[in-house]
Amino acid sequence: MNPQDAVSRRSFLGKTAAAAPAAFAIVKPNLVRGQGKEKLKAGLIGCGGRGTQAVQDLLAGTENVELVAMADVFEDKLEGSLRELRGGDMRFTRYAGAEVIRNGKVHHLTEEELRTSIPSRVNVGPGMRFVGQDAYKKLLATDIDIVMLATPPGYRPLHLEAAIDAKKHVFCEKPFGTDPVGVRRAMAAARKSEDLRLTVVTGAQRRFQRPYVETVEKIQSGAIGDIVATYAYWVGTPVIQVKARDPKWSDAEFQHRSWYSFVWICGDQIVEQHLHNIDVCNWVMGMHPVKVRASGGAAWRPREEIYGNIYDHISAEYEYPNGVIMSSYCRQYRRQPGTYMNVSELVVGTKGRSNCQDMGKEGNDPYMQEHIAMVDSIRGDGPYINHAMAVAESTMTCIMGREAAYSGREITWNDIMMSQQDLMPKDLSDSARIPVPPLPVPGEYKFV
Repeated sequence: MNPQDAVSRRSFLGKTAAAAPAAFAIVKPNLVRGQGKEKLKAGLIGCGGRGTQAVQDLLAGTENVELVAMADVFEDKLEGSLRELRGGDMRFTRYAGAEVIRNGKVHHLTEEELRTSIPSRVNVGPGMRFVGQDAYKKLLATDIDIVMLATPPGYRPLHLEAAIDAKKHVFCEKPFGTDPVGVRRAMAAARKSEDLRLTVVTGAQRRFQRPYVETVEKIQSGAIGDIVATYAYWVGTPVIQVKARDPKWSDAEFQHRSWYSFVWICGDQIVEQHLHNIDVCNWVMGMHPVKVRASGGAAWRPREEIYGNIYDHISAEYEYPNGVIMSSYCRQYRRQPGTYMNVSELVVGTKGRSNCQDMGKEGNDPYMQEHIAMVDSIRGDGPYINHAMAVAESTMTCIMGREAAYSGREITWNDIMMSQQDLMPKDLSDSARIPVPPLPVPGEYKFV
């Protein structure tokens, strides 16, 4: 089979549930436990800042869900997250006044109801707190209905595959991996999740943000004519998680605690962060690109251990099957007075242009709305949603751009789908030596 044919493009136009609700039949997935007012049980894998906020978003946006299990490599991360979720460090004012849409009706959250409803639904007993590299397996063996995957991206293919094999509904943060071997594994899990009629919602929250949803639908209906070009930008600041390495940390612990600095676990900025913008362009186009040329490097990022081996800027020119070009630029330089910043998308058509938000109504918090849509899909109260393949394809698009920048080569979709690159270390024990490859140099770096 041609690798390009192995990945269907149906996901972008056919699986944008929020964008085209009329196109979806309301289904009753046969693996649903919760019916009526019964609470769905959720478990969290990855208890850092993103995982903690995802649980807060879930509990703030929905009413009949409780958190009953947590898993993390580090006990301090798990316990810190649990304290915050129980109200110790949570900033309830973040959600007060936020607009959510429940059962087709607009509801504005109040701080009082949040202070009462969120901590009361965090019911994680001592026997449901799992720590270590195999913690995810123990959590998936429980009777939870929803698993939330929020570990660093390098683990995403392994955890998504295990969650689908366990027949759980999934909230899966983006991206879906950091290398082609891993993302193809995630794609196989995505296909299985569709066959099992499992709900999979991802952290590509623009797919649930009303201005984006309504504007993309209008663009796809011809509001700006035929698309002739797209542009994607994430021009921002670096993510630095630790100031220095603790001498007691093993290589594995250091690279986990400073995961954004290392390609194997982060994927580089174009994969971990810029995916949001590239995913919007793929969503609008209804397909993924077939080739890319790119360049990049590390202009600001110091050559010190905590900064790892990722670039701090990449410019890429993607080409879609119909010849339309997507110009992509991401950058992470330290903020200084007057530093240019830009996080946006632009689509140019024969009859006009759009920033992908300008033809939609304002309102709704997409971080909560994605969880509301997930629960409605699981219960059968709303359209069935499964964005797994769409976001897996966008992840592979981003990796394709990274590899083009690192190598200096033009990389095609067939190239990336046939690549044997597997970045995951085979030994993550405390005694393991995990060397950090040097910063990629185009012409010397070998694409495999």
